[in-house]
Amino acid sequence: MARRRKGRAVNGIVLLNKPVGGSSNQLLQKVRWLFQAQKAGHTGALDPLASGMLPVCLGEATKFSQFLLDAEKTYQVTAQLGVRTTTSDADGEVVEERPVTVSDADVETACLSFKGKSQQVPSMFSALKHQGKPLYFYARQGIEIDRPPRAIEIYALEVTEIALPYVSMRVKCSKGTYIRSLVDDLGQKLGCGAYVTALHRTEVADYPTDQMITIEQLESMKEAVQNDDYSEMDRYLLPMDSAVARLSSVTLDDSDKKRFENGQSVRPDQEAPYVAGQHYRVYHTLSAGPVFLGVGEGVTQPKDQPAALPGTVYVNPKRRVVYE
Repeated sequence: MARRRKGRAVNGIVLLNKPVGGSSNQLLQKVRWLFQAQKAGHTGALDPLASGMLPVCLGEATKFSQFLLDAEKTYQVTAQLGVRTTTSDADGEVVEERPVTVSDADVETACLSFKGKSQQVPSMFSALKHQGKPLYFYARQGIEIDRPPRAIEIYALEVTEIALPYVSMRVKCSKGTYIRSLVDDLGQKLGCGAYVTALHRTEVADYPTDQMITIEQLESMKEAVQNDDYSEMDRYLLPMDSAVARLSSVTLDDSDKKRFENGQSVRPDQEAPYVAGQHYRVYHTLSAGPVFLGVGEGVTQPKDQPAALPGTVYVNPKRRVVYE
């Protein structure tokens, strides 16, 4: 018999406003404990130096965290020119100092040159894994690992303030973009070096910034919990399908609902333009409203349909919600 998980079967996403200091995983475990949730996961770590939006998935919402990992992120960053550090941020040791002789116009031009698609070499102090361990594990031992450049995209970059040697920017970027590496590259382009002095994540996908909550607020609400009534805390949880809000939706009838929940492919209303390889939000409608069943993927030849209709796109279960 499978061992029952300890904690509440609570499902949803809390938008934590991470403070400066401490690791994302430490805060994740703290949020899990505060909600007494059975399981939890985050959607992309923030460095200890960084603050801002850290979506924490609780319960069944953890199954959809990958979609937020893949989403674009927006940051407000302040860089100091003239100094280069080992970590490209304020936590590192200074390795080089140069005079800042560039003009405001030079800085603006250099910053905007990073917009669009490019190749970026990840920092040795990133959490990117090498042989099962994060790169910073090796960096702290003075070991340099060869890092192939990765394709990234800067969707938007706005220089919000220049007060040399400081430069502030708003950057909207693809997954896998390291802002510290971006700032280090900026310093190299300007010929004077640069490092991050402040970094704040303002957006993840389409999540509203004004719905972020601090760990102190959660702790205060936790202290007020009586008789295991977490209703005050739970109202800050966003629905788990918010993680996949950009996907098109599919609504199933009773019989298809049972097939989907049993891990079988379904053939929904073919009037809709379903596409093989595309993901869909899957729902079942009750009198109280739609119930989120999970995420399915369009396929033309599901394994459980040996006599699949030619040209028909089925929806195969990819991530299913299990309600307790």
